Amino acid sequence: MHDAARTAAEAQAIDWVIRQRDPAFGDWNGFADWLAADPAHASIYDAVATLDEDLEALPPVAAPSVVIYPDAQRRPSRRAWFGGAVAAALVAAVALPNLGLFADPNRIETAPGEHRTIALSDGSKIEINGASVVILDKERPRFARLEAGEAMFHVVHRETDPFVVEAGASRIVDLGTAFNVVRSAKRTSVAVSEGVVLYNPDRDKVRIVAGQVIDAGDHDAKPPKVRDVDIANIGGWRTGLLVYNGVSLNVVAEDLKRTAGMEVTIAPEAADRSFRGALIIDKDRNRTIADLAALSGTKAEKRGGGWVLTR
Repeated sequence: MHDAARTAAEAQAIDWVIRQRDPAFGDWNGFADWLAADPAHASIYDAVATLDEDLEALPPVAAPSVVIYPDAQRRPSRRAWFGGAVAAALVAAVALPNLGLFADPNRIETAPGEHRTIALSDGSKIEINGASVVILDKERPRFARLEAGEAMFHVVHRETDPFVVEAGASRIVDLGTAFNVVRSAKRTSVAVSEGVVLYNPDRDKVRIVAGQVIDAGDHDAKPPKVRDVDIANIGGWRTGLLVYNGVSLNVVAEDLKRTAGMEVTIAPEAADRSFRGALIIDKDRNRTIADLAALSGTKAEKRGGGWVLTR
């Protein structure tokens, strides 16, 4: 569940808890339907309900002397305080979408088209593309795992404490470097723009230097082959420039979804076409699609919120 959906679910859970405190509440069928709508709803509701119980168990707090309640019956109840307090917390969560009420701070998840930069305690930096998931470990400050998507790593080198990036079955060890990693469909691509990295040092032992890239599958029998790449194009998604030299249109479509949040579908009759060229992510997405169609010899059709490329 991505951040926006989780924040919405937390708001719904809070609403259910507050409503159920009313003795007249009777919408149990609606509540059951909400729980069944998403497996994550039950755990989110339990967390909110537990917080409610913890607040109810707190001892009474004397009202500040500057507050006067003319009518004792109008004094806010603990339930009302709970609703207001959690509502305030929810406002903070909405204002800061990276911080859900119950989100794991070590899991960074971006929406399609969203770019985020994470500064690490050792001075290293991770630039994360859209539709990506990066996992950090507070016990291992020199470690990150790219579960899905794309990220550019700028690593502060330490001779005796290398920075390690995991992506699927791949393990990438920094030897003083900046490198871009893509994780998609059980494949991992690593392109180095500065320094050197070592790919799977315990198995493949592939050394990748600046200006080189590899593409490896989780179940490849042989170590991946190193090929040359223009350093200027590595991590080009950060500036809205995507450069290709003979890739399938499906790969381009995945990149456009991550980088620009664009939904592009490749029709079956165009799926075998390879693409060479450069795409600029224009503010007017129609121009980007028009360039892609012209360079790939396809036709772009607008359908719903996205486009379809056909021959």
